[in-house]
Order: sequence, then structure tokens, then C-alpha cells
Amino acid sequence: MAGVDVVRLARRAVAYEWGMWRSLARWVLRRPYPVAPGAETFSYVGVVQPILGVFIALSTIEIPVLDLILRHTVGWPTVRHAAIGLGVWGVLWMVGLLASLRIHPHVADDTGLRIRNGASLDVTIPWSAVARVEARYRSLPSSRAVQYDPDDPTVLNLGVGSQTAVDVMLREPLSVPLPKGPSTPVKEIRLYADDPKALVTRARRHLPAPDPTQPR
Repeated sequence: MAGVDVVRLARRAVAYEWGMWRSLARWVLRRPYPVAPGAETFSYVGVVQPILGVFIALSTIEIPVLDLILRHTVGWPTVRHAAIGLGVWGVLWMVGLLASLRIHPHVADDTGLRIRNGASLDVTIPWSAVARVEARYRSLPSSRAVQYDPDDPTVLNLGVGSQTAVDVMLREPLSVPLPKGPSTPVKEIRLYADDPKALVTRARRHLPAPDPTQPR
């Protein structure tokens, strides 16, 4: 059983790495993934972009500094070249992570809401399964992209930067695909978007008008 788990984990890691480098290539070449006619995309990278930018800048500065230190302290060129190679790979990896977040936005079209998080998370909720959608900022207890609410396991948080901004209430419990496998049935899905009001406005175009006599 442990061997199966290791293989599954290795496959996920390879798929994640491949998806990130592919996203970097499409971002550099300015080739976003096509969306259906009339669809609207919503970014979610704004909350983490400053942090990633700082790490990328610091890591880029660190490469020549480390090279200078190793040049005067280590007599083995192989060690210095390996350290430089790892440093460059680290910078490209972070740029690739940023690219994957930008190249895979949330998408709202006539069929439903597609929730993304880079190349690793892709959840589509049909409008027929949605009861209502509301904008509300919430803080999460951890930075994990996928986590169930600690007070209500029927609430699934698909957050970014330890927060969510849109609540999607479902008509009935629904299981959705996650990186580690299908979720348990959930009644509500919360996600983050840079412009939650715009996403909610678009979503409500596909939902019945709320009944003011019914409790929210």
C-alpha cells in the first residue's frame, strides 16, 4: 500500500512540474488557453504576486552573490557550477509558479464556473448545481490551497494566500475532483478572486433571481 502511495505521489509531482513548465512556456509566448465564446476570466494571483515577486528578486540577487562567495572559498568549479545551476532552476521554478497562476484563471461561461489554482486544481461547478453566490472575504487557518472548514466539513475552501472571497452555495451536496482525489460531498465551496464582486455579478446572470421572502 505504501508503494502505491509513493507512486501516486510521484505521478502528481511530475504532473505538477510538467504543468508548471508548460504554463511558463505559454506565458512567455503569450499563448493563453482558449475559452468558450462569451466566457469571462477572473484572476486570483493578486494576493500572492507581491510575495512571489520578492522571492524571485531576492533569489536572482542571491545567484551572483553565491557565485562570488564560492569562487573565493571553494576550489572546485563543479560545486560552484552546481550551486549556480540550482539557483537558476529555483528562480525559474518560482517564475513558472507565477506563470501557472496567471495562465489558469477562473472561468465563468454559460455552462458553469471553473475554479482553478495553477495547473494543479481544476474544478467545474455547473450552474444547475448552484443555489446562490455571494462575495465575502474570509481568512483561512492555513495556507493550503485545499482545506475543509474546521467548523463545518461540508464547506470546502479553495483559497489563495490563506483567504477566500466568494462563497458558492450548492443546491445539494456535491463531490468535486481534487488533486488527491474526489472530495467528500460538500454543500458550499469558497474560493478567492481578485475581483469577487465582478465574479459574483457574472455568476448571478446564470442563476434564478433570489426570493426576498426566503431566509439567506
